[in-house]
Amino acid sequence: MTPKRKRAPPNPLELANKKSDEQFIADYLQPGTKDSPWITKWTHPRTSVAYSIRLAGPGRLSEDELRACFSLIEETSRQDYESSAARWHPAKKLKEMASPDLRYILVRDQETHTIRGFTSLMPTYEEGQPVIYCYEIHLKPELQGTGLGSLLMSFHTTVAANIPIVTKVMLTCFLANQRGVAFYSRLGFEKDEISPVPRKLRYGKVFTPDYVIMSKRVRSDEPEDDSKPPE
Repeated sequence: MTPKRKRAPPNPLELANKKSDEQFIADYLQPGTKDSPWITKWTHPRTSVAYSIRLAGPGRLSEDELRACFSLIEETSRQDYESSAARWHPAKKLKEMASPDLRYILVRDQETHTIRGFTSLMPTYEEGQPVIYCYEIHLKPELQGTGLGSLLMSFHTTVAANIPIVTKVMLTCFLANQRGVAFYSRLGFEKDEISPVPRKLRYGKVFTPDYVIMSKRVRSDEPEDDSKPPE
């Protein structure tokens, strides 16, 4: 009798991306410990204005919610995009924002019901490494410098720590955004080894990157699981 082939174990990142928003929260943001930073309500420390916090995938965002997030990106980062090699491409950005594996964490004023901040993340592979990638984090001016940004980034770290094969959180930041680079550095992010470096091109030209890839490790050991990115 021919022995049955051993079935390959499920890929943890694929499993994470297939979960409902409720199950994603239960498994990766509320792992049953009192140390979990996940909350659904937050109060401004200076104004006492109340805000709600909600996680949702693009499929569960309304068109108005997606547009509100896009407007925040445009308000806070359009200038950085326009001065970079990537330039500002609204249609391309909206398409990226609708990726089915992204998870949004929305911050909404409970009185006006308007979105005042958000972050988005994705369990994915970056050059073969299983990571949690922080795609965006944007806050209205009245929420900056309140500790909310640090709280939102802690959600990324918590998700990464609760997916066994993930060792770090990664993100991309324009070098022109020195405030952003300093913010991430304070949270323990460092320039990642895959971040581009200046290099010589033909005819004596030099390529100088206008962005940096930063990462923060959530566990020091290499993952024991030998799962590989899908072909």
